[in-house]
Amino acid sequence: MTDLTLQVTKRDILGKKVRFLRRQDITPAHLFGHGLESLSLQCDTDELQRIIAQAGTTRLINLKIDADKQPRSVFIREIQREIVKGQLLHVDFYQVRKTEKIKADIPIVLVGEAPAMSLKGRILTHTLNSLSIECLPDKLPPQIEVDLSPLEELEQAIHVRDITLSPDITVFTDPDQVVAKVSEARVIEEVVAEVEVEAEEEVEATAKEEAAEEPEQQPQP
Repeated sequence: MTDLTLQVTKRDILGKKVRFLRRQDITPAHLFGHGLESLSLQCDTDELQRIIAQAGTTRLINLKIDADKQPRSVFIREIQREIVKGQLLHVDFYQVRKTEKIKADIPIVLVGEAPAMSLKGRILTHTLNSLSIECLPDKLPPQIEVDLSPLEELEQAIHVRDITLSPDITVFTDPDQVVAKVSEARVIEEVVAEVEVEAEEEVEATAKEEAAEEPEQQPQP
């Protein structure tokens, strides 16, 4: 995996005036970290978009700041976007020390095919979307791939304890937690139908209560 590098410069424009930067395709940013004085930064929006697409919030980035002799090792901590159009508004970078372990929630990606899904009437449920881990920054995986091929039979499941990771990585998620499981689709359908019936009965009961509370109208003379 190739290293990701982003060039940024220090920013003097602060507050509401940063909107003028965005009009020039420049995105305001902040850099902070443990024992580090916060820095106001700015960078080219298109280049930042490219880095975000590749790094997300789990991949280490080499951040080059102006005249700094050495790039800083950072992660993207927060991305702010405009709600309607999704325009990039602001990014926070978090600087880390490569010799200190960090904790992060890494997304789980299911790969391959489950042989148990070859028959009709079955459903694959993905119940755990991320894994909480701790390791050195350069050992942090951008994602954790879970192979579905061991799921050969109905009701078979993959648990956290079944995921193989580097010995340098400590997992904090409950090892008994289910990551993926193959079940019968009709069981899921029965549960949904049961919930729908209960909802209908609740609506009917509410309607009857409201009708009973309404005062009787006296006939007009």
